[in-house]
Amino acid sequence: MKDNYIYPAVFTYGDDGITVEFPDLPGCITCGGNEEEALHMAKDAMGGYLSVLEDQNKVLPNPSKTKDVTVNKEQVVTLIEVYMIGFRSKIKYHSVKKTLTLPYWLNKKAEESKVNFSQILQEGLKSYLGL
Repeated sequence: MKDNYIYPAVFTYGDDGITVEFPDLPGCITCGGNEEEALHMAKDAMGGYLSVLEDQNKVLPNPSKTKDVTVNKEQVVTLIEVYMIGFRSKIKYHSVKKTLTLPYWLNKKAEESKVNFSQILQEGLKSYLGL
């Protein structure tokens, strides 16, 4: 895994904003109301997309050369660079919601004691997993 990736993006200018697509990253599409927003959204989309591929141990595609990307008159090719350390950390440490089932009596007792269910579950899982 590299810390930085650079891929070409196609910015398509329309009346309602700018759509951004990555020829080498199928399904990685975003948009913005102006160039600044589109650039920000492009970096975020690309970083998230690549983080998922890394997490799934998939081989990342080689980036195309900008000169090989075909565009029409409403489009511009721009290189997008992302620094992956932040994206990896964001994916690794973001919270996920879990639904669980407890006996009624245990739930009632815990609520009466003002138990922080998330904290107790995290502590229990860490202990169980030896972390």
